[in-house]
Amino acid sequence: MRHHEQVSASAESERTPDGRYILVGGRRWRATDPEIPEDTAARLRTVLMAARRAVGAAMKKGDSAAEERARSQVHGAKVALGERGTPWWEQSMAERRERWERGLDTCEAGRPDTDRPAP
Repeated sequence: MRHHEQVSASAESERTPDGRYILVGGRRWRATDPEIPEDTAARLRTVLMAARRAVGAAMKKGDSAAEERARSQVHGAKVALGERGTPWWEQSMAERRERWERGLDTCEAGRPDTDRPAP
């Protein structure tokens, strides 16, 4: 898969025995931090999917500045979910919580008001 193609962890995704990775199409991808509360993870996934759509729209328009902003939003959401950056299993619970809370605040602050979920 290319870096801009999406990988989703569905119920059918196989996990490695240690739970740190999911296997999709024979490739290993870092799993979302399992300690993120489901409502927070859902909000982060909403931000992630909106940012991925924005990458596609910017690419279609040939708008490299918008594409760069959207890719930055994708990266921020992936870090908040624990799928990029310092592996979640190497962080304390306090560091993990701070990562997803900071990431959610940052990600949602960068979205248009009409796209933000109600608190």
